[in-house]
Amino acid sequence: MMRDAVRHGGDLIASVLARWKVPYVFTLCGGHISPILVGAKDKGLAIIDCRDEKNAVFAADAVARMTGIPGVAAVTAGPGVTNAITALKNAQLAQSPLVLFGGATATVLKGRGALQDIDQLSLIRPAVKWAAKCNTVGHLEPMLERALREATSGVPGPVFLEVPVDVLYPESVVREWYLKESGAAEGKTLTQKALGLYLKGHLFRQFHVPHVDVGGLLPELERPQDLDGLLGRAAAMLKKAERPVLVVGSQTMVNLKDVGPLARAVETLGVPVWLGGMARGLLGRHGPTQFRHARGKALKEADLAIVCGFPFDFRMKYGLGFGRKTKVISANLSAEELTKNRRPDLAVKMNAGDFLVRLAGRAQADAKWQGWVDTCRQREDARDEEIRKKANPAGELVDPIHFFQRLEEKLADDSVLVVDGGDFVATGAYVLRPRRPLSWLDPGVFGTLGVGGGFAVGAAAVRPNAEVWIIYGDGSSAYSLSEFDTFVRHGMAPIAVIGNDASWQQIARDQVTILGTDVGTTLLRTDYEKVAEGYGGVGLRLTDPKKIDAVLDEAKALSRKGKPVCINVHIAKTDFREGSISV
Repeated sequence: MMRDAVRHGGDLIASVLARWKVPYVFTLCGGHISPILVGAKDKGLAIIDCRDEKNAVFAADAVARMTGIPGVAAVTAGPGVTNAITALKNAQLAQSPLVLFGGATATVLKGRGALQDIDQLSLIRPAVKWAAKCNTVGHLEPMLERALREATSGVPGPVFLEVPVDVLYPESVVREWYLKESGAAEGKTLTQKALGLYLKGHLFRQFHVPHVDVGGLLPELERPQDLDGLLGRAAAMLKKAERPVLVVGSQTMVNLKDVGPLARAVETLGVPVWLGGMARGLLGRHGPTQFRHARGKALKEADLAIVCGFPFDFRMKYGLGFGRKTKVISANLSAEELTKNRRPDLAVKMNAGDFLVRLAGRAQADAKWQGWVDTCRQREDARDEEIRKKANPAGELVDPIHFFQRLEEKLADDSVLVVDGGDFVATGAYVLRPRRPLSWLDPGVFGTLGVGGGFAVGAAAVRPNAEVWIIYGDGSSAYSLSEFDTFVRHGMAPIAVIGNDASWQQIARDQVTILGTDVGTTLLRTDYEKVAEGYGGVGLRLTDPKKIDAVLDEAKALSRKGKPVCINVHIAKTDFREGSISV
């Protein structure tokens, strides 16, 4: 066809993405990046356009987490790039491998006041693992190959490629733009003719000079670890332990295309395990050694703690959450995270999932741990019973705990849970259990509000037949409710649940207690379901606790018919999470 005869930079980019088996490009369109979208579509990639650039990046992040394939997004120059920065930083801290293409003004106009021309790289670099600019067409393929390798190697993370408009469009089009806009096309004066010659030379370099890798000196190679020795020591420590615990974090799951060996390894080890972030659901809904509650108490009493892909950050009390006599083994891809805030007794710098698989080949469940497992189970059951007793099924409005108890019973076996909010979402985390691996999507350590719509777009793309739920707070929902438009246009049918208490309650509860005022934290019981209806979805309102089951059943039925649904749940105030200030 004609497009084959007029190659452009978008075709070159698409050929690399196709080789890497990238299935989707998420975007919000812009003239600067149109050839990328056209080229990718021609190569068979699905182009999924969102309503906000950050949501396109969140969607790419979700794909990376759920498939082990780098996520890809493309945004236009200037404000398109700046709008994406929060989502990039979230991916960086979550260690998600993705590539963001950012459009840019023509190379010859850089710094001369062109439309949307800013120093994008200076803004982006602190939020990504690697960033670069493609100044010639010859750069596109090799630099994209490097970008994909950078995103997935070592400690994974997001990367950024700036692609100026004049390395993306066909040479004939760019030549016409250059000569017409400069006035050199019909140049008669000496100055115009000189300018024309300069522009033709510039064009030749852009389109015909081959790429030369001038990346600089090779980095100093790290001294290799004695992995067999370290694994042997870890196995010996585990066999000696009387009260071991295992903590598995999100990094254990990155770049993981097959979770089976990892899940079997954790089961083989038979150690009481707490799963965090993307690791939730690794062992399914239930498991004999899987726990959610009383992790802090277990870490204090354990004689051995194995921490995999989980840094010693605020969630681990900055490394101070262990008992005085607890021996600590840490496996992590990041040398910094291995020892940040605490130096473990054994530090193993390697993929934490591979570490567990190899450790399970040297050690397995020990009968002497059964009493310790039973103790953890008794605490788990006691906490679950305590939470059950706090539920109020008969109030004037919907009690959050009671709602989540009913939702927990209604979730399909293939359900994916996207969580985006504060108090309501945190309450749900005590009750809801992911049914399968890679089915729990939370922002990660950055705690970013607004991930819901974008994550759901990515999840629905990856698992088009699955039941995708977005658990929103009423505050967080407003960041991405517009993605209902994306759901409708692309045939996606997630179910959004908004816990509506007319408040930023995560902040309000302790702000009022400590500072005596709710200033800045009050909202209205807005008709969020009508907002979703306006975008083409179906809106349901739930105010009566007696109708929870009926409304959830209706939402599930509508979703199965391909309709995205928003349930506006008017929830009662609760003191369940009193004292959980977010700072």
